[in-house]
Amino acid sequence: MNRFTYPATLIPDEEDGGFTVIFRDVPEAITQGDTVDECLIEAVDCLEEAMAGRIRRGDKLPAPSQCGKNEKLVPVPIQMAMKAALYQAMIEAGISKSELARKMGIHEKVMRRILDPHHGTKLPTMERALSALGKHAELHVTE
Repeated sequence: MNRFTYPATLIPDEEDGGFTVIFRDVPEAITQGDTVDECLIEAVDCLEEAMAGRIRRGDKLPAPSQCGKNEKLVPVPIQMAMKAALYQAMIEAGISKSELARKMGIHEKVMRRILDPHHGTKLPTMERALSALGKHAELHVTE
């Protein structure tokens, strides 16, 4: 099971006020905000961009650690989490974009768009791609 919710640490900025947000599992994801609420909104965007960068570069996606006592859980937005899950499933299956496109009966250019982190791929399309890899997505809503 892949989970795309990562623990974040909010570090108070004693000089200027506000907080710096870091992710121990995604060290390139660093952001800041004046309030905790603002930090958490910025953290979602920052984490999404970090995941997009990893997918574009062909890097490994980190498994999230357990949330520590002084950390906040930050989810990757659903659209990006689906693309990350598909990307991860392709790596695990050792299948290329071309091979998956053939399995799905689509052009490779369409598969590149499906995996493009900034392309607004429809959910049923991503579910179909996951299914072609023997996977399916489940949604869990938590507080």
